[in-house]
Amino acid sequence: MVMDLNYNRMISFSAVFIQLLLVVSVIIGAISALKPEDCEVCFKVVEKFGNSLSADIRKDPKKIEDEFRKFCKGSKSKENRFCYYLGGLDESATGILGELSKPLSWSMPADKICEKLKKKDNQICDLRFDKTIDLKTVDLKKLKVRDLKKILNDWDETCDGCLEKSDFIKRIEELKPQYVHSEL
Repeated sequence: MVMDLNYNRMISFSAVFIQLLLVVSVIIGAISALKPEDCEVCFKVVEKFGNSLSADIRKDPKKIEDEFRKFCKGSKSKENRFCYYLGGLDESATGILGELSKPLSWSMPADKICEKLKKKDNQICDLRFDKTIDLKTVDLKKLKVRDLKKILNDWDETCDGCLEKSDFIKRIEELKPQYVHSEL
């Protein structure tokens, strides 16, 4: 009888211990999960690309890879760099498109795909989007030339013959009505 009592206590202790381990592992998993702000470019590109796929393409990893290459042709800035890291551009040195296409074909969420990609190449989550400049309120004279050039580049405009900061500011002011719309 005493032996059965000790055995039952040991079994119940083991059950409680296993439940405690499960709770701890769930908490650790939730804490260590990749957050959108930790890998913002990856999250945005994977979601944007995934949402652009039709149902028949989404099922086939090879078709997904072909579509991603097409998607990358029109990419700019950080999205272009992301495409480069994955191998979606012709000039890409390496290619890990399979790490994107297979999970997408399984309908894996963007956060999990980005976690897998980060394990393959840490640089993927080092990408950050540039801060947006509110052209309605910003004083262009206080911006750096690099930022002024970025504004023009974002608009797909050039500034031929611009040598000084004032030249870039003048060009942006000329184009501002075309690209910046004030709300009533």
